[in-house]
Amino acid sequence: MGKLAVFSLAVIALAAFVGERLVALRHVLLYSRELTQNYLPNCHLIEGVMDQLGIVLTGGVRVHAKMFTWISSRFKIRTALMLFLFSTEYGAEDITILDDGLAFLSTGLKYPGLPSYSDDPGKIYTLNLLDSELKIKALNIKGDFDKSSFNPHGISVYTDDKDGAIYLFVVNHPQGKSQVEIFRFVENENALQYIKTVKHELLHNVNDIVAVGTESFYATNDHYFINGILKLVERFLSLPWCDVVYYSPQTVQVVAGGFPSANGINISPDKRHLYVSNILKHKICVVEIQKNTILSHIKEVDVGSLCDNIEVDRESGDLWLGCHPSGLKFMLSDPNDPPGSEVIRIENILSEKPRVTQLYSDDGSVIVGSSVATQYGGKLLIGTVYQKALICDLKL
Repeated sequence: MGKLAVFSLAVIALAAFVGERLVALRHVLLYSRELTQNYLPNCHLIEGVMDQLGIVLTGGVRVHAKMFTWISSRFKIRTALMLFLFSTEYGAEDITILDDGLAFLSTGLKYPGLPSYSDDPGKIYTLNLLDSELKIKALNIKGDFDKSSFNPHGISVYTDDKDGAIYLFVVNHPQGKSQVEIFRFVENENALQYIKTVKHELLHNVNDIVAVGTESFYATNDHYFINGILKLVERFLSLPWCDVVYYSPQTVQVVAGGFPSANGINISPDKRHLYVSNILKHKICVVEIQKNTILSHIKEVDVGSLCDNIEVDRESGDLWLGCHPSGLKFMLSDPNDPPGSEVIRIENILSEKPRVTQLYSDDGSVIVGSSVATQYGGKLLIGTVYQKALICDLKL
């Protein structure tokens, strides 16, 4: 009888624990959140990222994206009102823009548990936002680099003050591993010159990166474990074991921890503060860079969404966030009930009262799974993990 009582109590305790975890996960994934659509004027898809896009009209007729572009311009059809997007293209998981308006797009990410619509390796594109035609160009990669397994994730650019050389840092996941590739941008050849690959045991689940030198950077790990099953356990238990790592040829060390998942990362214009997306807490973490590269926690800003990558306006210091309004829908990625997209801007983040504003939101009928947003010259670019990229007019 005593053994039965102990067993019963153990079952009750386990059931209570599982129930508590499920309730907590519902909160983390914003399960019950209702999204109100909030569109910007004159939005259209970036053509080179939608070449493989199939579109299903309300009558069930499927047409190619370029045909739909002609139809919509000819008959002035509003995209958001009359079509369902069936994505078969690469997406643009991360985007960053140089001072002269040249944008770099990281495309073709294959991430465990999420859809992938091509077996082709990933690519890096450029888009000149000062060009009225807004055509993207694939960058040729030169040097001894394995392009066949290229699986780009987060990206960052660094301009060397000594000679003006531009370096592109790319998080790469060949065969599901994590490493960082460093390239030099050769503008007159529209190419990337491969320089080196960085691998380290502390860089085991890298999500995003911010370059702070020609060979140095801060990187986020979005999981602690490498094993797929243990990753699921980690999420279920909400273990705060993820971190931020500083890398240079001389020093590699964990400089901040305590994240259930550390996602996007970027740096302030004065290079004094880093911003890290504490994505499962729906917060942006502000930390100060100390002389020894260790980070000192300053504050956290609630954003009310699962925000992915962070871009920083070099003039105003404002943060631009590509976010997932429903983590559950994003994880399921059901084409019949697609995950939505959301763009959030944070102004005066270092002040006592930062201003958090939603500038764009969509329920998945236009763009699915936004992961990055950045603005330049009155244009807003929105990228996604695996679907496509959007560009809209923006008046601030």
